[in-house]
Amino acid sequence: MVMFMPKNKAPSFRTLDLNLLRVFDEVMAERSLTRAAHNLSLTQPAVSNALRRLRDTLGDELVRRSGQGVEPTPHALALWPSVRQALRQLQTAIVPSRFVAAEASSTFVLAMADATAAELMGGLAIRLQQSAPGVSVRVVPLTTRDPRRMLAEGLADLALGYFPAVLTDLTARAQTGEPVNFAHQRLYAGEYVCVMRKGHPLADTPLTLDNYCAARHLLVSFSGRPYGYVDEALSSIGRQRRIVLTVNQFFTAGRVVVNSDLLTVLPWHFVPTTGMTDQLVVRPLPLDVPPVHVEALWHERQHDHPAHQWLRQQLLEVAQAAFAQGRATGDNP
Repeated sequence: MVMFMPKNKAPSFRTLDLNLLRVFDEVMAERSLTRAAHNLSLTQPAVSNALRRLRDTLGDELVRRSGQGVEPTPHALALWPSVRQALRQLQTAIVPSRFVAAEASSTFVLAMADATAAELMGGLAIRLQQSAPGVSVRVVPLTTRDPRRMLAEGLADLALGYFPAVLTDLTARAQTGEPVNFAHQRLYAGEYVCVMRKGHPLADTPLTLDNYCAARHLLVSFSGRPYGYVDEALSSIGRQRRIVLTVNQFFTAGRVVVNSDLLTVLPWHFVPTTGMTDQLVVRPLPLDVPPVHVEALWHERQHDHPAHQWLRQQLLEVAQAAFAQGRATGDNP
């Protein structure tokens, strides 16, 4: 093992190769020499050599090997925020970029559930037609409650959905100085309701916790896991329900429920979208369940990109308009 010996001589900014700071920033963000090299289109030996030169200049080890990646030193953690901010300011000053919606021909990939798409895509399509006719959007299924990998791998530009565990993890990482490579923005708060067919045995009686738990249920699970956030809420009060069917789309759930005696849980704003409102009965859930906060989640490398910023603003405004209209018309359970 090679021991690092710090120098006593103070580093000189005049002779510092600023390219070394780009490597340092990427290694700190990824905590991996391999991933940093991939992102920078360099070989891993080139990244290692750049780190060695920066270590010699700064008189600090900067990172140490740890498991599958690297662990930064206290000096590296203290230095990184200033380096990252300076690099972003340099990039903006040297390579200014602009996004003109009317002239753009970008294609964006968005990952979301059908309920979210039903709420937002109509409004977004109108905006694209009016102000960005050359821009295209492709919606792909959201099959996980943690889409960070697909965002990191560039499989989607944005993921829209309910990501409580992801947000908790990002907050914890930020508090401990770990890299937070993702950003998010709240779009709206959704309320979930119990849905059953008209003529269901529970349709004309009060929906109590006891008869809710005793009923047969259909679960919507994007990932296929056999429980959802309602089951977590039930477990916290020592109760459970019987799930006999699991599907991966809210629309499918509505179609099944209208032809069976199963209960399901749908976003209240999605119920009219099923086209079966006249065949369904909507009831408030008989237990306290927090609002479901739908977030836009993206990788940090997209954060300052003008086209990406434009898209995020459009989605936010579409969500605000949709839910303002819902409140104005009293469209609530």
